[in-house]
This record gives sequence, C-alpha cells and structure tokens, in this order.
Amino acid sequence: MAKPNVLVIFTDDQRFDTIRSLGNDSIHTPNIDRLVARGTTFTQAHISCGTHGAICMPSRAMLHTGRSLFHLHDSGSSIPSDHTMLGETLRDAGYRTWGAGKWHNGREAFNRSFDDGDEIYFGGMADHWNVPAYHYDPSGNYDSRLAYIPNPTEFGNNNIAWRDCDHIHAGCHSSEVLCQAASEYIKKQDGSQPFFAYVALLAPHDPRTMPQEFLDMYPFEAQQLPPNCLGAHPFDNGSLHIRDELLAAFPRAPEELRRHNAEYYAMITHLDHEMGKILDALEAQDLTDNTIIVFAGDNGLAVGQHGLMGKQNCYEHSVHVPLVFAGPGIPENHRSSAYVYLFDIYATLCDLLDIPTPASVEGSSLVGAMQDESQQIRDYLYFAYITTQRAVKSRTHKLIEYRVRDREPQTQLFDLRDDPWEQRNLLALPQMQSILEELREQMHVYRASWEAGFTGRGSTFWEKYAFAS
Repeated sequence: MAKPNVLVIFTDDQRFDTIRSLGNDSIHTPNIDRLVARGTTFTQAHISCGTHGAICMPSRAMLHTGRSLFHLHDSGSSIPSDHTMLGETLRDAGYRTWGAGKWHNGREAFNRSFDDGDEIYFGGMADHWNVPAYHYDPSGNYDSRLAYIPNPTEFGNNNIAWRDCDHIHAGCHSSEVLCQAASEYIKKQDGSQPFFAYVALLAPHDPRTMPQEFLDMYPFEAQQLPPNCLGAHPFDNGSLHIRDELLAAFPRAPEELRRHNAEYYAMITHLDHEMGKILDALEAQDLTDNTIIVFAGDNGLAVGQHGLMGKQNCYEHSVHVPLVFAGPGIPENHRSSAYVYLFDIYATLCDLLDIPTPASVEGSSLVGAMQDESQQIRDYLYFAYITTQRAVKSRTHKLIEYRVRDREPQTQLFDLRDDPWEQRNLLALPQMQSILEELREQMHVYRASWEAGFTGRGSTFWEKYAFAS
C-alpha cells in the first residue's frame, strides 16, 4: 500500500480553548470536531513563544524545521540550507509537495519545501477580502506585477498602491480562497503518488472580518468574558503598546472585549466551515482513510485576558495551542496530556511514515504518547519572549520572570491546578518557596541547553536576570 498522504492545516492566532468538542460549548466548530473524533488531540500542546514580536514567524519556522526556538536562523525570517525542511524530507521520500497560504519564512525556503502550490501569501497579515497572493513560481522570483487602486479613503484620492503579489481575489475571503485552492488540488489526486499539502490559513488573525452570517451566530451582548479579563495589565511587561495591544482602547472596556471575542469566535467558525470543503474533497477522492491530517494553530491570543489583546507574552492564552492528529495508525477520539511543542510535529510525521528523521530536527516523536498515556514526553516546558520574559511550566505550576528595561523586575508564580486562568500570584507565600526554587532551577537548565551560544534578539534577558548563575 502507498504511504499515507499528509495534510497540514495551520491556523493563525487560534487559541487552544476554541474547539467545541474539547470543552467550549460557546463556539461552533463541527469540522474540527470531526478531526477530534477521528484522531488524537494533544491537550497540552504549546509554542515556546518567540524571539520576535511577530510570534508566528518563529512558530512557522519551528514547524517546518523541527528546531527549537533559539536554534532558528534570525527568528525564522529565513531558513538556511542546513536546516532540512519538512517538505524536503517528504519530497525525498517520494511525495508531491504543495503549499498554500501564509508563508513568513523567506521565498527561497518556500520553493525548497514545495514543488507546487497556489494562493501563496508572503507576509504577516492582510485584508481578508483582498489578499495579495501569488501563483506558484518555479523560478522562485515571485515578482510583484500588480498595481491596485484602493479605496480612496484608505490611501487618498487617485493613489495607486503596489501590492506584493501577482493577483488579488477582490471580495473573496481568505479562508474561502485557500480552502478552495486546497480542495481543487486534492480533487486532482488519484492515489498513485502520495502528497504533502500544507494549508496555512490567515484566520482568525485580525482584521477580524467574515461573512455576516457567522458573526450573527455570536451576539456581542451574549458573550461571556473569561474571568481573567482586565482593564489593563497590572505592570509593564515590555510590550504594552505594540500593534496588537492597540486593537482595543485603554482601559479595556467589557463591551468592547465582548465585540472582539464575538468576532474572534466568528472567524474560527467561518474557517471551520471552509475547512470542511477540504475534508469533503478527501472523502470524495476516497483518500480520507489513507491521509494523515494535522490540525494546529501557530500561537494563541489574549483578546482581553490579563488586560492584553495580543500573543506577545507567556500566559496560557498565548502559548497553549490546538494540536490534533488524525489518520491511519492514530488512535481515534483520544486525548493525550503529554507536554509537547509544535516543533514535535516534524519528527512525529517521520515516525508515522517510517522515514528517517533528519539530524537537524530537534523535536520528539509523539507516536509513543498517542499509544501510551504514561509517555508524557517532557516534565517541564520552557517559554521565552524576546528580551523581556522567560517562563517555565511544570505539571502543576508556572513561573514567569520579567526584566523590562529599567523597570523593577517582576515575577509571577501560578498554581495551574487551582488557578488555570493565572489570576493569583503566589510568589509571596512562604510555602511556595520550594516550588519557586524548583522552577528557577529548571529555567537555568533550559538556559544552558536551549540558549547556549545564542546572540540574537532576546539574549540580553539573562544580563538583567538577578538570579543568573
């Protein structure tokens, strides 16, 4: 029998708790629920945050290289040739490789990974109804050939804006464009050669716009805000005035946060609806039973939690992400609480496909954890955000350290069992000192193993860390 096909669907800014079948009764995600029922969900999947304010850039580089955060090149803005990409490995194993959607890791790397594709977006964010996209260019040049006359209120009368693209589907939502392209590609497959299809959606990233019927499903006034929503973050975390944080006024007003949360859910329900077309195309081609599907999000999002709007922090809402595997050899309707990172996806696929994992890959295979709940992969997780934040999460607690310019250092210690919303800082309690010492020790272990020799953005954190050894 031919090797299984591989389909990776990667969403943009989707938090871990935005899937109905995994416990959120306030959101509608019938097609993601289909995957959850058919596969194994890692309920403790994470990113390691980022060495760049655009968290999605290193996150995507880690997915495609299997490398840890501090072992990327220039925060993942490009991928050097000695970091063997997932698409290269699968192509060498006999796969057709095809990519669509958001690519934030250099044009040369895209063509190294994929020998075909469509609706490629080289950038961080875009108007969902006017995505500047490229058709696949075998030369890798991707020349900009389109002059676009925008709305006069946007750029002034008669101004022409050059879009970095070769076409725009004006008036068609990004989720529709990308899922349609993926569906059409799958409908051309006859099973004679396995394929690897990578679909990187732009949703639910802002600007959060979607067909009105999906927004109507979430009346603003009916939205229940999480208990950790605040008017402002309690102290300067170093990123309180970046672009993401300016999406809502200060202080955060509950009525405005309800609107943001409604739009966030509506975006996810819409992308879920469009994603269903990809799953239906697999079924129509009789390929479902021989296709490994990976569904994941590149990072989470605060949307008002802790008084924040973005993902430039180490709280659960920003580093805890969805991760589902479904397909041949994967237990159905199963949950694993193993501590995993998205950069484990690469090694896991190699294991499932019985192909060698390149030496440049640092992630761990999750196949054992799918079969055996006792395999927890890691006892701790490490997070880092540029020069200002480091965090360690154990099975029970999380420590976050902040070193922001000349500000007073800040430390937070949370008991995640009793306080999953990370609301009560236990640092001052005498009985927590042993936990604090344990997590600080682990922080130094990770510093030595992950950050040794790192000189890029974020390396100065330890110069300001009072407990550095």
